[in-house]
Amino acid sequence: MNNALELRKFVAPEFIFGSGARLLVGRYAKNFGARKVLIVTDSDVMAVGLVDPVFEALKNEGIDYEIYSDIKPNPTALQVSEGSKVYLDENCNFIVAVGGGSPMDCAKAIGIVSSNNKEVYEFEGVDKVLIPSPPLICIPTTAGSAADVSQFAIITDDDRKLKMAIVSKTVVPDVALIDPETTLTMDKSLTICTGFDVLSHAVEAFASNASSPITDLHALEAIRLVAKNLIPTSNDLDNINLRGEMMLSSLNAGLAFSNASLGLIHAMAHSLGGFLDLPHGECNALLLDHVVEFNFEAEIQKYRQIGKALGLELENMSDYKAKTVLLNRIRDLKSQADINYTLKDAGVTHDDISELASKAMNDACIITNPRKPTQSDVEEIFRNAL
Repeated sequence: MNNALELRKFVAPEFIFGSGARLLVGRYAKNFGARKVLIVTDSDVMAVGLVDPVFEALKNEGIDYEIYSDIKPNPTALQVSEGSKVYLDENCNFIVAVGGGSPMDCAKAIGIVSSNNKEVYEFEGVDKVLIPSPPLICIPTTAGSAADVSQFAIITDDDRKLKMAIVSKTVVPDVALIDPETTLTMDKSLTICTGFDVLSHAVEAFASNASSPITDLHALEAIRLVAKNLIPTSNDLDNINLRGEMMLSSLNAGLAFSNASLGLIHAMAHSLGGFLDLPHGECNALLLDHVVEFNFEAEIQKYRQIGKALGLELENMSDYKAKTVLLNRIRDLKSQADINYTLKDAGVTHDDISELASKAMNDACIITNPRKPTQSDVEEIFRNAL
């Protein structure tokens, strides 16, 4: 059967994209019957004033709110249970997340823990959530995680030192208000890390064994946009037009990976990020070319198309040459972004590799990787990235 005819599901929230989108939060909350909103954010986002317009918009509609902002990068199970306690104790009936992937993922988890009255660990894996979250609006402030449109929530389990992937359409937000203006407060390092998260989302969604013509469309557009705009944006942080292109790239990548899922880069990055508490986008950047090298032979035509979206001319090259040129393009992008260090520099040792690989092998993202890896394959990729 033609692959294009295979059954595929595509889930996306209602989203509004463009300057000023975040200011619609009051109107949407009112339409959903919000009585009291739990605003989930973090102290950095609060400090730069990005939550102030949300307070104003809710006040203008006469909607009460409570704030939960005790969220660190890589949100933990403890933060989820604290947030859900605030949600229930304050008798909230609605959640608004303002921030990057960490507050949005935490908000999703707070929602399902509150509605199901279970611990967050019980939702790890695919389709484990019985009762949907309360209504949720996401306002992303980074161009990276695309948690605002995805059916993923990633939560760190401190006890096991790993990141849990919760995958369920019940964690897809009801509305995403995607406003590029919120990303003007991102510094260069965050802009680069989140940009590599976008590139990894798009590359993995396109190569995924659960991809479809619809996800492919979004994945290739995301790769094209990020390749063209990441370095210019990182060198011109106040340029709203470039910020808009990066936000569009993140949105396209999110629509792709939410529905096609991801692969080995993310399985390894979740293991790595949970183990050393590193920024997720940085983990992806350090692993990206090494996993592409491993996967290339399983989806040669797809990786050639990825090369084309990255601006390469690979038509008349042998597969071996095409692979080399593609890997050099990714490594060149990393070096332009000053990601010229390795896992060893980030604190990984040879002794960590076996544990890191075994956690990656148990991650939900590995199921859709185009090439089925063994434990020793994953260990070798980690060693190559040292």
